[in-house]
Amino acid sequence: MALDKTFDAAEAESRLYKAWEEAGCFKAGANAKPEASTYCIMIPPPNVTGVLHMGHAFNNTLQDILIRWKRMQGFDTLWQPGCDHAGIATQMVVERELAKEGKKRTDFSRPDFLAKIWEWKEQSGGTIIEQLKRLGASCDFDRTAFTMAGAAGDTRTGHENSPNFHDAVIKVFVEMYNKGLIYRGKRLVNWDPHFETAISDLEVENIEVAGHMWHFKYPLANGATYTYIEKDEDGNVTLTEERDYISIATTRPETMLGDGAVAVHPSDERYAPIVGMLCEIPVGPKAQRRLIPIITDEYPDKDFGSGAVKITGAHDFNDYQVAKRGGIPMYNLMDTKANMRADGRPYVEEAATAQAI
Repeated sequence: MALDKTFDAAEAESRLYKAWEEAGCFKAGANAKPEASTYCIMIPPPNVTGVLHMGHAFNNTLQDILIRWKRMQGFDTLWQPGCDHAGIATQMVVERELAKEGKKRTDFSRPDFLAKIWEWKEQSGGTIIEQLKRLGASCDFDRTAFTMAGAAGDTRTGHENSPNFHDAVIKVFVEMYNKGLIYRGKRLVNWDPHFETAISDLEVENIEVAGHMWHFKYPLANGATYTYIEKDEDGNVTLTEERDYISIATTRPETMLGDGAVAVHPSDERYAPIVGMLCEIPVGPKAQRRLIPIITDEYPDKDFGSGAVKITGAHDFNDYQVAKRGGIPMYNLMDTKANMRADGRPYVEEAATAQAI
């Protein structure tokens, strides 16, 4: 038989892989010795959106080496393939596809849009499985699983034999909640005002911009005063004055109505006399200004700005942690589209709640 002048890898690889699959070489238990020990690898499921990348090629090669080695040794092996849900990433891809047709998500009902998501999953999920096969991955593809299998609208296409992970996850979460192991609470998340959904830290691109430091005087409640003293590095007094306010420094003055407290460092002697007192947010008619407490926390840097920072728990991750530690109210100033809210409770009610806290 004459050999081809050049080796056709694409033809040879697909032919060999098809022969392996048809012979059942990769099925769970293939080549297992009687009473063999089990050896199983659960594939780290790639997100169902898009295609595999070099990282997948690398870690799947290592898994394939291990599973083939154990299979050849006669272990009862299973390399379990599957795909993971992708949330905002999938939604983003589907919305881009719809935009090509001049359509957007809000043109559809929720069930109809979910049907579009399932269509995309079947298309992209199949791509991932075919890529694994082209790599030569010896998974048992009859067991291909999907982490959202069993959810509303699931067509079971591409993961026909997958367990019902959707219901299983809900069951476990409910059980953990009933046992007090998990709880539902308010927390700060990365929010996309275009898609109106939370997004992962991994999908956030932080961009540094030149800001400006604004200084504001927050008057002390009821006309209270204290002696403000500044010292140099050697402890010599450089400034002494009577003040009826605390000066705060901020790069975000637009969030002032969301302030829940003013924080200073516990070791900052300048503000020790007024810790625990109340001060006014200096916005609006004086009679209606909300009073907020002056608290101590390790977060403020006493050598930066004035050393006193406004705590806006619903609009900054560091402030959120301070508010959690101090039991400080969190005021969400914006709606899901990042516009200033017009549907909040009356200001007087919010102020009364804050005072009670």
